[in-house]
Amino acid sequence: MSLARALIDVRPLRTSRLFRWLLVGRTVSTLGSFMTMVTVMFQVWDSTRSPAWSGAVGLAQALPMIGFGLFAGAWVDRADRRRIYLLGNAGQAACSLLLAVQGFTGHVPVAVVLALVAVQASFGALGAPAAGVFVPRLLPKDQVAAGLALNQATGQAMMLLGPAVAGVVLGWWGVGVCYLLDAASFGVSFACAFGLPPLPPVGGASRAGLGGVADGLRFLTGHRAVRGALLTDLAATVLSMPVALFPLVNTERFAGNPRTLGLFLSALAVGGVIATAFSGPVTRLGRPGPVMLAAAATWGGALAAFGLTHRAWPGLLLLAVAGGADALAVLARTTIVQTCTPDAMLGRVTAAETVVGQAGPQLGNLRAGLVATWGGAATALISGGLLCLAAVAAVAGSTPELRRETAAPGNGEQPATGAG
Repeated sequence: MSLARALIDVRPLRTSRLFRWLLVGRTVSTLGSFMTMVTVMFQVWDSTRSPAWSGAVGLAQALPMIGFGLFAGAWVDRADRRRIYLLGNAGQAACSLLLAVQGFTGHVPVAVVLALVAVQASFGALGAPAAGVFVPRLLPKDQVAAGLALNQATGQAMMLLGPAVAGVVLGWWGVGVCYLLDAASFGVSFACAFGLPPLPPVGGASRAGLGGVADGLRFLTGHRAVRGALLTDLAATVLSMPVALFPLVNTERFAGNPRTLGLFLSALAVGGVIATAFSGPVTRLGRPGPVMLAAAATWGGALAAFGLTHRAWPGLLLLAVAGGADALAVLARTTIVQTCTPDAMLGRVTAAETVVGQAGPQLGNLRAGLVATWGGAATALISGGLLCLAAVAAVAGSTPELRRETAAPGNGEQPATGAG
């Protein structure tokens, strides 16, 4: 196989001018978002020195996404997705500006900071399902997986770069400038998406309120491949999420060395970046169902093996393998959701996928912490990895539609104009 075919498939960049602009905007806003995530954590800790308040940052970001996401998805399936996405960007930019104001003035109660973070996350919950329709509407069906891989690759790169940039900006200019840069990043995203054509739902608008949400949930439970993909993701995250165990593993095996702890987190991200960079064969294969099952099983097996190792470098290698497997599983899951879901349902199903992506890791870290309290880090890691393998095998055995899932015919729409 040639190196060009092994590397990430860049055909979407040549095919669609609109996709290119969206990717630029998304990349810049993701960088700003990771900078704000670090800045909020720094500001809250600096103000309170309280682990409880620091933990509340994660809740302020996750709860609006979980609580508001499904209703936002139903709204997205009733209106022009372009306008909703622009509204979400504008709302997030306004919240970043308010965070900047309080960062420059100082002495604002921490509860006010967390309230602004929660409002910003609510606007993010609105924009996420709207953005979920863009790739299948802008690209030919055989390039959807490649477009999603490009989104994922830039997102992971910004996940590595954003905290480092935030550290530099915080050290030189303080929290207010970090928040201002995030507001500017949303402005770039808004400008890049402004040229999109109207993107109303195809095939009928969603019912209002709870009726629309219920219709979306019925589709999820009735479509076996989509349901199996989300269950596989939950099996991987809820049963074997390792991040909460890293400080304990570092203390038990590596004398609490902070450099080792940082390498644990970096290894997962580096594995994901490498796997996505070489995802060309996977996206061209057109078999997201088997890819997801294999990747989720690899994630669980690598983490179980990490629980057995007591040497740093083999452990880091296993974490990199797990990170790469997770990246491919997420890519396959998103491909299944966006190619199997009718356009009229895509906002609600994308919202449900986002809820799964937010809630699963949180519950997984809670499970890991409880098990480790009882039996130690190794017990939590090994049991979690083995449970993940068993759950993935159960989903695969009970869902033949997922085992043979290919890049599905989608919703029958032609890509929006903007090629070249």
